[in-house]
Amino acid sequence: MTDEPVCDLPGCGKPGTITSRLSPEGYLVATGKKAYSFREAYRQFCYCEACHDELMGGVWSRVRKPDDKRDGHVAPTAI
Repeated sequence: MTDEPVCDLPGCGKPGTITSRLSPEGYLVATGKKAYSFREAYRQFCYCEACHDELMGGVWSRVRKPDDKRDGHVAPTAI
């Protein structure tokens, strides 16, 4: 049994090599717990490079769309 992390994107199963605060839906996720630092305040996920690149592409495409600015949703990186 290995302790190597596995990609957190459902259905992937590849080794996770990148630690990120982006959820599988492409949003930053708070833990809801008291934390002693900013680093501890947000949940961390582990992704393979391909899945992380895909998530980041989705974040940037939503940020760049002008029609998404008035729909009541916060930015994908809002804290």
